[in-house]
Amino acid sequence: MSSIPHWLSQSNISFGIVFSTVFIIAAAAAVIALLNRYIWKLIDGVERHFSISYETSLTITRMAAVAVWIVAAMLVLNLWGISMSGLWTLLVSAAAVIGVGFLAVWAMISNITASLFLTIWRPFHLGQTVEILPENLKGRVTGRDMMFTELREDSGATLHVPNNLFFQKMFRVSGNAEAAHSGHPETGRAKANEAASQG
Repeated sequence: MSSIPHWLSQSNISFGIVFSTVFIIAAAAAVIALLNRYIWKLIDGVERHFSISYETSLTITRMAAVAVWIVAAMLVLNLWGISMSGLWTLLVSAAAVIGVGFLAVWAMISNITASLFLTIWRPFHLGQTVEILPENLKGRVTGRDMMFTELREDSGATLHVPNNLFFQKMFRVSGNAEAAHSGHPETGRAKANEAASQG
């Protein structure tokens, strides 16, 4: 055992740094064990009200363990004199890019899913008037794509409403879709032909 301090002194390595490194690693392992026990107890309590799969619970505990190990690694690197300023900048930048990308993807998926549900449930039809409350955004439905529903205001202006907004806000539907299309030239021509055939 006496050879270890001698070897450390020859390598210009402080015994205190080595001891602190071992202590940080052991503390991280102990924190992970306690944290996993707490998380599993918390999940057991939540499962009484919500259904959580085993895979989801395992993912949560693994993410917590990874976070603890990252913090421990940063402390060890800082202890050995490795500057963490550049690494912190890199991690913050990567987290910001991932966060922005996640929000953009989530917004697209949310609107596409909302468009699918609007197609299935059809709470309103083309030609009907939709008013979003409490913003009082009102217009006649003239079209819908995977991202937006197009509303035409009385002034002629066009509103592009995100599809997921119809699942976050109350809205009022008025007007008859068939009546709204009665002024269409093709519809008027068809009615005229029907009246002529009956006459």
